Amino acid sequence: MEGSAIDRVRAVKRVLIVILLLNWMVAAAKAVVAYLSNSLSVQADAYHSLLDGSSNIVGLIAVTLAAADADKEHPYGHRKFEVLGAMVIGVLLALAAYDIVRESVVRLRERTVPTPDAATFGVMGVTIVVNVFITLYERRRGRELNSEVLLADSAHTRTDVAASLAVIAALIFGRCNMPVADVIVSIGIGGLIAWAAWGIASRGAGVLADRSVLDPEEVERIAKKVVGVRHCHEVRTRGTQDAIFADLRIHVDGALPLEQAHDLGHRVEAELKAAFPGLRDVVIHIEPDDEKHT
Repeated sequence: MEGSAIDRVRAVKRVLIVILLLNWMVAAAKAVVAYLSNSLSVQADAYHSLLDGSSNIVGLIAVTLAAADADKEHPYGHRKFEVLGAMVIGVLLALAAYDIVRESVVRLRERTVPTPDAATFGVMGVTIVVNVFITLYERRRGRELNSEVLLADSAHTRTDVAASLAVIAALIFGRCNMPVADVIVSIGIGGLIAWAAWGIASRGAGVLADRSVLDPEEVERIAKKVVGVRHCHEVRTRGTQDAIFADLRIHVDGALPLEQAHDLGHRVEAELKAAFPGLRDVVIHIEPDDEKHT
C-alpha cells in the first residue's frame, strides 16, 4: 500500500475512534435520562446513539478490509468493502427504525406518561451540542478523505440532532400532560432513521452497480486538450470518489508512429489524473482517426 493510502486509512480510523467514544458517551447519558424520566422518545434516541457507536465499529472493520492492496484475485483493490460497510450501517438503521416504531405502538396502547425534570432537559441539550460537533467534524473529514463510511456515518449522526430536538419538544408536551406526544415523536424518529437508512443504501448501491463517477463530457474535454488528440468518446468510469477507474477511446492521426501514439496516451492519462485526484487507473484505447467513430 502506498504511503498516501496508509495515511488516509489511519486518518479515517482516528476520526471513527474519536466519534465512537463520543457516541458511547452520548448514548450512556441518554439511557440514564430515559430510565429516570420513563420517556419512550428519549429511550429511542438513546438507542439511536448506541447504534451510532455500533456503526463506528462497522466502519473501522470496513476501512481496515478496504485498505488491503490489490492482488491477483482482486485486481481493482478492496475499496468496495468500505461501501459495504456503509450499507451495513444503513441496515442497522433500518432495524432500529422498525424497533422504535414497534415499541411506540406498544406504548401508545399503555398510555405511559413520561416524567422529565430539569436535569433531563439539561442532558438532552448537552447531547445536542455534542452531536452537532460530531456531524460537522465527521462530514468535513469525510469530504477531505473521500470516505464513504465517514460520509454515511455523518448522515447517520445528523439524524440524532433532529431527533434530540424532537425529543425535547415531546418532553415539554409530556409535562403539559400530553403523553401521546412522546409516542408521536418516537415514531417520527423512527421515520427519520429509516430515511437516513434509505439514503445510505441507495448511495452504496450506486457504487456496487458501477454507477458513473465522473462527467463523461468533462473527461472528453480534458482529453482533447492534449495536442494530437482529435476525438474522445465512449468514456466509462466507476468506483468511489477516491478510487476511480476509467476507460475511454481517443482518435489520433492514423500515420502517427506507434511509439508516439503510446506517448500521447500517457500524456492523456497524466492530464486526467491531474484533473481528478481520485483517479487510480485509466485504460485508453488509441484508434486512427480515419476509422468511423461516434
